[in-house]
Amino acid sequence: MASEPISVLFVCLGNICRSTMAEGIFRSIVAKPPYQALISEVDSCGTGAYHTGSSPDSRTMSTLEDNGITDYEHAARKAQTSDFTNFDYVFAMDRDNLRDLQRLHQRTGGKAKVMLFGEFSGKKKAEEVDDPYYGARDGFEIAYEQCTRFSKNFLKETFPDVKS
Repeated sequence: MASEPISVLFVCLGNICRSTMAEGIFRSIVAKPPYQALISEVDSCGTGAYHTGSSPDSRTMSTLEDNGITDYEHAARKAQTSDFTNFDYVFAMDRDNLRDLQRLHQRTGGKAKVMLFGEFSGKKKAEEVDDPYYGARDGFEIAYEQCTRFSKNFLKETFPDVKS
């Protein structure tokens, strides 16, 4: 079990679909007991600067809202070298972004544990969260299910003595 509150950063390519979905879900879960005192910071970003300053994709927002998450706000930003110092966990949504983050982390250092969020899939094999940007609404619903499951599994593994 973590002794100090932890910080978590979610990362995808453009920071408007998957990482914002994960951030919104995770924030919603940890805003309530028993986790609110155990998490110090939650954020998301992208490895690319394509959408810097933009709000999350409307399909991300409607998927969150359809699942009761109505207070999420975010402006897209690009990953920074300081993220590896400021966050305890940096979760990539897919292996391509994981490789980009690992290269940056090797050059800059920092305390962050950089890993694939899908390591917390609850299955033998890690899962990637596919980018739903160019697809239909069902891709966002799949991403929602995955990010919810990964979040719950991460919290159970990180805080095994906490009953949710």
